[in-house]
Amino acid sequence: MIAKIVRGSKIYGALLYNHSKVLQDNGQILHMNNMLETPDGNYTTGQLLASFLPHLAANKKTEKTAIHISLNPDPDDHVSDEDFINIANDYMKKMGYGNQPYVVFKHNDIDRTHIHIVSTTVDENGIKIPDVFEKKRSMEICRQIEKKYNLAPADQKISNNESFKFSPVDYNKRNVKSQVAAVLRYLPSYYGFQNLGSYNALLSLFNITAQYIKKEVNGEIKEGLVYCVLNKDGIKVGNPFKASLFGRQAGLAALRSHFEKSKAVPESLKAKTSQIISDVLTITSNEKEFVAYLINHGINTVMRRNEQGRLYGITFIDHNTGNVFNGSHLGKQFSANVFHGLFSDQKINEHLKIEPTAPRNSTLGQSTSSRSDLHPLFDFMMSTSNLLNDWGLLDSLLLGNMTEDPEEQLFEFNMKRKRKIRRS
Repeated sequence: MIAKIVRGSKIYGALLYNHSKVLQDNGQILHMNNMLETPDGNYTTGQLLASFLPHLAANKKTEKTAIHISLNPDPDDHVSDEDFINIANDYMKKMGYGNQPYVVFKHNDIDRTHIHIVSTTVDENGIKIPDVFEKKRSMEICRQIEKKYNLAPADQKISNNESFKFSPVDYNKRNVKSQVAAVLRYLPSYYGFQNLGSYNALLSLFNITAQYIKKEVNGEIKEGLVYCVLNKDGIKVGNPFKASLFGRQAGLAALRSHFEKSKAVPESLKAKTSQIISDVLTITSNEKEFVAYLINHGINTVMRRNEQGRLYGITFIDHNTGNVFNGSHLGKQFSANVFHGLFSDQKINEHLKIEPTAPRNSTLGQSTSSRSDLHPLFDFMMSTSNLLNDWGLLDSLLLGNMTEDPEEQLFEFNMKRKRKIRRS
């Protein structure tokens, strides 16, 4: 089992992302710990958020108050819902979050069923829960859970399967050629890419680039590839290697054949990737968060900009499905021009000083009036809501210092773009 831990300032965004899966029938709320419950078992994102407000209101110093954890058993493991709940409780207890409010979501939108846990990093007194050696402790706990629930050991599977030994090339180490060969040997077996640009986007994750060569030799046109190693700044270092040094699979002819096969990717896989990107767009406020959230959900983003900083190319590498997509392959709404406009607007907005305002008819306010007798935390939350509004803090608790609903921002951007297209 593999655990991924992401910390952030927007607990509302993490809840919104997971709850959207539930609304789309791609997930379900599997378990809630120390959370406010509704009589019918149905929830809005605002109702889920209510359980965390007392902790957030008590916090004075901690910036990253949200923790978003995904627990991923091996695809061959068949884990029941009951075991998923017990695994989540064991993991959170051992990590020090056993008494925290947290909600467990089960995702089934991809073949690999897994769970997500959303909680807060501050306790009821607003004090941050210690996270010393968090990654090391998480790995040790995962090994314990694997033994307890008879799950496939992640470390053993990785060590026994050479295909998972991908690692970026380090030019400062010896055997650079062997490092490049270890990457090129397996990429076509595990990833689909439709052209040389997509191939290079994938190679860039491993500090490699492929360069197309075409020249005339004795009146005959010759073409092929050479591979170059990149440093951490993406600049070529050292001498290039001929493709022939790495076998036929690294040559231009074999890759062109692979390009054509990759174009037959099922629409269902494209739809899965598109849906994840669309979901993340609604809960992130800038390019950095957008890229980070996608990484947490198994997708790398490679962006290409010219000297003026304009975004002219964007590629998504979906490790869940093993496909590399240029933005335009997924649809016009994912083209580089759209993201250039979106990220440019976000950079402008980040420099604007916007006074926070209290929401007029918040979901939270509507839901608590009929449920205030369900839990004493509701009394606390309602007693502090006016104070939060007066301080201008309620918006920051809901949206992590964003004063606009992210879905409304995206809708407004798309409408402006449509008007520009009609005028042109």
